[in-house]
Amino acid sequence: MSLLLKLERGFNRFGDLLGWVASVLFILLMLNVVYDVVMRYAFNDVSIGMQEMEWHLFSVVFLLGVPYAIRTSGHVRVDVLYENLSVRTRAIINIFGVLVFLMPFCLLVAWYGVNFAQESYDLGETSGDPGGLPYRWIIKSTISLSFFCMAISGIGMLLNSINRLINPMHPELGQEDKAANAQGGLS
Repeated sequence: MSLLLKLERGFNRFGDLLGWVASVLFILLMLNVVYDVVMRYAFNDVSIGMQEMEWHLFSVVFLLGVPYAIRTSGHVRVDVLYENLSVRTRAIINIFGVLVFLMPFCLLVAWYGVNFAQESYDLGETSGDPGGLPYRWIIKSTISLSFFCMAISGIGMLLNSINRLINPMHPELGQEDKAANAQGGLS
């Protein structure tokens, strides 16, 4: 197996781990919502902290789910056009998109997000509501973490595209590429 395929596999494992973490956090979010609804309607008891935990968990699920979506090609793009292109053209588009759009944007947001979380930490920022959650810097720091993880997933996508250009018939690259190649998609 080539070095590029091994590197891609490593980056993909990282993306898969983030997807697993996001799915576990989604289950916790669901349990949190059920608890909040039961407490509110069955016991007429409302917890501001639990309500805030809902949006904190939702934010983290979303922010860690995006790198997984990049890893699995579940991100937004114009599939009507993209899917009809050859494997080679798709790989070139992905390389261009990662290098020109994804990486600069992710690294920029991650860089400036550190100051955003640092300022929150320095101020000792907490919830504005009585009974709300303390340590607002934790949720704000997930913004930088997420965009850094998106950049890592972008590297995996870049390696995948390079591997598709170098050896489009390699068994590691998936059945959809073999089907496209059999239909003459390697123009």
